[in-house]
Amino acid sequence: MRSIRILLVDDSYHFLQSAAEFLNKDPNITVAGCATSGREALQQVSELMPDLVLMDLTMPGMDGFEATQRIKSRAGPPHVIILTLCDNPEYRIAAEEIGADGFVAKSDFATELCPMIDRVLGIPCRPLSDS
Repeated sequence: MRSIRILLVDDSYHFLQSAAEFLNKDPNITVAGCATSGREALQQVSELMPDLVLMDLTMPGMDGFEATQRIKSRAGPPHVIILTLCDNPEYRIAAEEIGADGFVAKSDFATELCPMIDRVLGIPCRPLSDS
């Protein structure tokens, strides 16, 4: 089975580190890179060519909505799953309208992210426990 290359985008270094640690427990996942802004995400998508971008919405400068819209307007774009603290119906609708492939609230990260990756990419996501 091929490895999923993921780009994490969030302005919180703590969240980036925690998410990378969680995802790196899955043998089918490679965290290809991290970006702390929408602009940096655009650059990293071009350089790293990830299969999936996990995108926060609220970041200084270019927010996740604009970055997602720009990424999805490119030829052959990666999948984008919005991963944010801002879980409300308006944001979910807006994310769908700009082409996001999924939406997961950070509060549901541990339980909902892997099933969403399974649905979006059709590749199992099964982080191994430390025990």
